[in-house]
Amino acid sequence: MFKIIDTISLAADIQKITIEAPRIAVKRKPGQFLIMRLDEFGERIPLTIFDSDLEAGTVTVIVQGIGKTSKTLNNMKVGQSIKDVAGPLGVPSEIKKFGTVVIMGGGLGTAVAYPTAKALKDAGNYVISIIGYRTYNLVVLEGEMMAISDECYITTDDGSYGINGYCTDRLQSLIDANKKIDLVHTAGPLPMMRATANVTKPYNIHTVASLNPIMIDGTGMCGGCRVTIGDETKFACVDGPDFDAHKVDFDNLMNRNTAYREFEQSVDVDHTCNLEKVFD
Repeated sequence: MFKIIDTISLAADIQKITIEAPRIAVKRKPGQFLIMRLDEFGERIPLTIFDSDLEAGTVTVIVQGIGKTSKTLNNMKVGQSIKDVAGPLGVPSEIKKFGTVVIMGGGLGTAVAYPTAKALKDAGNYVISIIGYRTYNLVVLEGEMMAISDECYITTDDGSYGINGYCTDRLQSLIDANKKIDLVHTAGPLPMMRATANVTKPYNIHTVASLNPIMIDGTGMCGGCRVTIGDETKFACVDGPDFDAHKVDFDNLMNRNTAYREFEQSVDVDHTCNLEKVFD
C-alpha cells in the first residue's frame, strides 16, 4: 500500500498528489512514469513522475480528473492509501548540455515537461519554456516553470492570460528572430506536439516528443502503446515515452488514441486540443 502524504488543488479537477514510495523515489529519473491501481478491482493508469524527494521517500504526480479513476484519485484524502504503484517505468529523458533548449508544455503536458526542463537546466543548458493553455482558468505550474527557466512564456488560446495565441506561435517567433535553438522538447496533446514538429522540421532543429498513447501494462506485453517511429514499430512504455518528433507518425497515433473515445466518455467534458481544429 502507498500512503498519500499530501494533496493540493492546482485548478478545477487538477490535483498535485504526493505519495509515499521510497524505492521509486530513489531510482526515478526525469521523463519516467509510474502506473497505479487504486484498489484490487481498479484499472491501471499511467502518470508521469512530476518530482521526488529522496529524503522523505516520496514521489509527486499531477492528476487531471477526467475519467472515473482519475476523479476518484483526486478525491482521495491525506492518509488514504493506493493499493499498487509500479515504477519508475520508461526510458529517462536524455539529459546533457545541448546549449539552448526550448521546452514546450501544452496544458497538463507542462507537468510532463517540468522534470525534464529542470534536469536540463541543472545540466547547464539555457532553458526557454513556452507553456500553452486554452484559457486562464487552466493555467497551472506557472511558478514552477518560471523558477527553472531562463525565459518563460505563457500563451492562452483565447488571450485571457499571457500571450494571445498558441505556444507554437511563440516558438515560430523565436525562430523568426534567429534565436539559436539546439533542442526542442515537447509534451502535451498530440495535435500540439505534431504542430511543434511541423514548425521545427524545416529548420532541422532536433525535436523530442513525449508521447502519450493508450497504455495498459507498462511492460511492453500488451502492445496497446505501440507507435510508428520512422519505419519501425516501438512501444512507448519500454522504448519511450520520448521519441524523435520528426519521425513520429502522429496521424496513426491520433487515430489509435481515439479508437475507444465513445467508451471513454465518463464525463461530459470537451478535451479537444484547439490545434487539432487548425491542422485537421
